[in-house]
Amino acid sequence: MEKLNSVYEPQAVESRLYSWWRDAGYFQPAPGEQPTYTVVLPPPNVTGRLHMGHALTATIEDTLVRWRRMCGEAALWLPGTDHAGISTQVMVERQLVKEGTSREQVGREEFIRRAWEWTREHGGIIDRQHEALGASLDWSRYRFTLDPVSSRAVREAFVRLYEDGLVYRAFRLINWDWASQTALSDLEVEHRESDGSLWHLAYPVEGSDDVLVVATTRPETMLGDTAVAVHPDDPRYRHLIGRRVILPLTGRKVPIVGDPILVDMNFGTGAVKVTPAHDFNDFEVGKRHDLDLVVVIDKRGKLNENAPERFRGLSVAEAREAVVAALAEAGALIKVEPHKLNLGYSQRTGVVCEPLPSDQWFVRTKPLAEPTIEAVRSGRTKILPEHREGDYFRWMENIHDWCISRQLWWGHRIPAWHCSACGKITVGREDPTACAHCGSTAIEQDHDVLDTWFSSGLWPLTCLGWPDKSADLQRFYPTGLMETGWDILFFWVARMMMFGMYFGGDVPFRTVFLHSMVLGEDGRKMSKMRGNVVDPMELIEKYGADSLRFYLSTMAGQDQGIVFSRARVEGYRNFCNKLWNAARFALMNLEDFGPEELAAYRAQVIEKADVGPLAIADRWILARALETAIAVDDLFSQYRLDLAAHTVYQFVWYELCDWYLELAKSNLREGAPPADRRATQGTLATVFDLVMRVLHPIVPFITEEIWQRLPRPADAPASLMLAPFPRPRTRDGEKVLELDGPVQRVGAILAEEGTLRAREDMTALVELTTAARSLKAEFKLPPAKRVEVLVRSEDPEIRARVARLHPLVVHLAKLQQLRLMEPHEAAPKEAATEVVRGAEVILPLAGLVDFAAERARLSKDLEKARKEADGLTAKLQNPGFRGKAPADVIARGEARLVELKGDLERLQATLTRLGG
Repeated sequence: MEKLNSVYEPQAVESRLYSWWRDAGYFQPAPGEQPTYTVVLPPPNVTGRLHMGHALTATIEDTLVRWRRMCGEAALWLPGTDHAGISTQVMVERQLVKEGTSREQVGREEFIRRAWEWTREHGGIIDRQHEALGASLDWSRYRFTLDPVSSRAVREAFVRLYEDGLVYRAFRLINWDWASQTALSDLEVEHRESDGSLWHLAYPVEGSDDVLVVATTRPETMLGDTAVAVHPDDPRYRHLIGRRVILPLTGRKVPIVGDPILVDMNFGTGAVKVTPAHDFNDFEVGKRHDLDLVVVIDKRGKLNENAPERFRGLSVAEAREAVVAALAEAGALIKVEPHKLNLGYSQRTGVVCEPLPSDQWFVRTKPLAEPTIEAVRSGRTKILPEHREGDYFRWMENIHDWCISRQLWWGHRIPAWHCSACGKITVGREDPTACAHCGSTAIEQDHDVLDTWFSSGLWPLTCLGWPDKSADLQRFYPTGLMETGWDILFFWVARMMMFGMYFGGDVPFRTVFLHSMVLGEDGRKMSKMRGNVVDPMELIEKYGADSLRFYLSTMAGQDQGIVFSRARVEGYRNFCNKLWNAARFALMNLEDFGPEELAAYRAQVIEKADVGPLAIADRWILARALETAIAVDDLFSQYRLDLAAHTVYQFVWYELCDWYLELAKSNLREGAPPADRRATQGTLATVFDLVMRVLHPIVPFITEEIWQRLPRPADAPASLMLAPFPRPRTRDGEKVLELDGPVQRVGAILAEEGTLRAREDMTALVELTTAARSLKAEFKLPPAKRVEVLVRSEDPEIRARVARLHPLVVHLAKLQQLRLMEPHEAAPKEAATEVVRGAEVILPLAGLVDFAAERARLSKDLEKARKEADGLTAKLQNPGFRGKAPADVIARGEARLVELKGDLERLQATLTRLGG
C-alpha cells in the first residue's frame, strides 16, 4: 500500500489528478439507459478571468454534478464561453486607438479579423482556471457563442421568430450608450438614485401675459420640447389646453395638451414639459398627441444642429450648465430645488444612458413569456430560493418588448437585407442574392448585430446541438439544473425560459438555483476601484482548490450577500491538513489489512449487520458515519450545500479525529488481541471509505488521493469520482446503502441493540471526559497531569456505565484513576464539580491548588474582565458610536460582550468554589 506524504501539498496533487480524470474521459456521461442529469455552465466572457462569482458558480455546479455522477446518473456538465459583444469590441477598439487608428478606419472586415485574433490570443484563460478549481466539465462538448453550431442556431431562431411575427423592426425610443455607441435593452441599464435638482422654468403663453411654469430635472432637453402637458381636470390649466407656449431660448411655439396619464396634478407645478425624443414617457405622449420629434442630443452624447448654435457640441452636463445660465439671464428660471434623481447607467461602460429615438429590432415578448409563467406556477420549473419566484412573476407579467439590435461589429450580424428599390426587408436562413419582394439585387445586409443575451438565451439548446435533433438534444434536454447568480434572473434565466419553451418545446431546466453575490471583506461589492477584489487563483495557489471549494460550499446556502473571509479559507486548509493526517494514521494501521480482510469484515458486519465483534467506539463511529452519509445525501438533494459541508466537517473534525482515532489506538497497538485489531481495522477502512465518498463532491482532489490508497475490492472503480455515493435505498422494507461490494444494511446496523447501547456509552464517555478535562483546565493543571477524579451517582444504570467506561475515560482524560464513589459517600470539602447527565464529576483539589494564590489570580482576572465588559457596554450604548461604526464592528463588539459575560459567570463560580 503506497504511503501518503507527511505533508499534504495541493500543488503536487491537483494538476496531476485533473489531467488523469480528463484524459481518461471520466467527465463524459456514460452511455446507457440510466437517468440523465445535465447542467450548462453559465458562459463566462471569452476574454474573462476567474472571479469569486465564477468560483462560487463552478463549485456549486461541480459539487452537484459529481454527486449525481456518483449516484449512477449520466451526468453531463457543458462548458463554453460567450463572445461578449460589447466587452470584446471595447478591448479591440482600445488596441486600435493605441495603434493610432480606429474601427471606422480599418473597416468592418479587418475589425472582425482583429476581434477573432484577440479572442484566440486572450480566450481560454478562464477555461484553464476552471480546470484548476477541479471543474469536471465535459470539454469534448465545448461551445462558443460564435462557433458554427451556435451561429446556425442563432440565425434559425431569429428567422423563425421573424416568420412568426415575434421579431419586428420599429422606430422607438431606446437606451443609448454613447460610450460604446450602441443601443441597450432595459435590463442592461442599471438605475441608481443620486442627488439632483428640480428646475422651475417659465414658458410664456402665446397671445397673453400668462406663463406656464414647468418643473424639470433635465433643463437642457427643453431645447427639444414639442409640447407642455397638463391634466385635463386641473382647474388651473384646463382653459389653456389647445393654446401654445413659446419656448425660451429657441422661440419655438409648442401646444399645450391635456394628458391624464403623464401628469400628476400634485407634483411640481402640475405642468410638464414634453420632449418626445429624449424621455420614454414623453415619447408615448408624443404618439398619443401626434407631436413632433425634435432630437437635440446626438449619439456622441452632445448637443446637435437642432439646438441653438451657442449650445452645439456641448456634452449633456456642459449643456445643462449653459442652458440654466441662459434661462436665468432671460428671466425664465423661477427657482431651483434639490431633488432625488433616478438615473440609468450602462452596465457595460458606466456612463449615463441617453434616451434616443432610433430604428431598432425588437422581440415581442409577451407571447413568449406567458407559457413560462405557467411553467413556473405549475412546478415544471422550480426556482430556488422560492421567494425569487415572486420576482420572476413580477418581471414576466410586466415584461416589455426586447430591443435586440446592437450597433456593434463583433457578434451575430442580423440576417436581414434592406432593399433600396422597394424599401422592404428580406430575412433568410441563407444569404439572399435578391430582394424577396421585388427581385432587385440592390440589397444590403443590416449593419447591426444581435444582443449577446439573444445567443446566450439559446444556450441550453445550442450546447446540445439545436436546431438539429441531435442524440444529445434528445437525451439531455431538458437539463436538470440552471445555477447562477440571482442578479441575472431576468437578463438570462427568463430569456432561456422563453426561448427554451418556444424552440425546444419544453422548459430548458427543471430547477433554477440562484446563489448570492460574493462581497469583499469590507462587505461591499468587489471592485478594482475599491481595491477589495479577491483573486481565486491566488487563493488556489496558496491554500489549494479544495480549501477554496469547501469555503464556498459553506456559503452556498445564503440568499444575502456573501462577505468573503480569507481567514475561513485558511481554516478549511487546516481541515484538509487534519483529514490528511488522520488518513496517514489510518493507512499506517491498515498496512496488513487488504482486500481479503476487508471482504471478511464486510461480509460479517456490513452484510449481516452483525456488530457483535466491534468495540464500543467502533460501533459508534460506524453508526455516525452512516448517519452522516445519509444526512449529506439528503442535504445535497435540497441544494443545501452549506449544511452538507457543515455536517461532514463536524463529523470528521470532532467525532472521527478528536474522539474515535484516539480510542482506536488501544485496539491498533502492538499486542492487542488479533480479533479486536481486525475489527477496528475493518471499521477504520469502512469509515474512511464512507468519508471520502461523502466529501468527494465538495473536495475532489484530496479525497481521490486518499481513497486511491485505501484497501478496497479488486473490482472497485478506478476513480473515486466513479464510485457509488452512499445514497440510501429501501429494499424489502429495509434501509440499505448500495455501494460496491455487499449491500450495507444501514437500517439494521443503526437499529441493532449493540449499536444503540454503544451510542449511549459514547455520549456518556464524551461528557465524562470533557468534564474531567474542563476541571483540570479550570485550575490551570497541565493536560498530561495525572489526577484522581471521582464520579458520584445513585442511578444503578449510570454506575454500571461508568464502570464499563472507566479505562477509556482514564485514557482520554489522562487521569491517575477514575473512582466511582459509594452512593452515600460525602464529597471532599475542597473540590470542584461538573454535572453531567445523572452524575457529578468531582476533582479533589487538596494538594493540587494553592488556594490563596488561585483566589488572587481569579480575582485579578475577574476585575480585568469586568472592566473590559463595562467599557464595551458603555461604548455599545453610546448613540454616537452606533451611528458611525460599521455594522461588522458593532457585531464583533456585541459578540465579545456575550463572551465576557460568560467569562464573568465562570470566574465568579470558580472563585466561590474556593471560598472567595
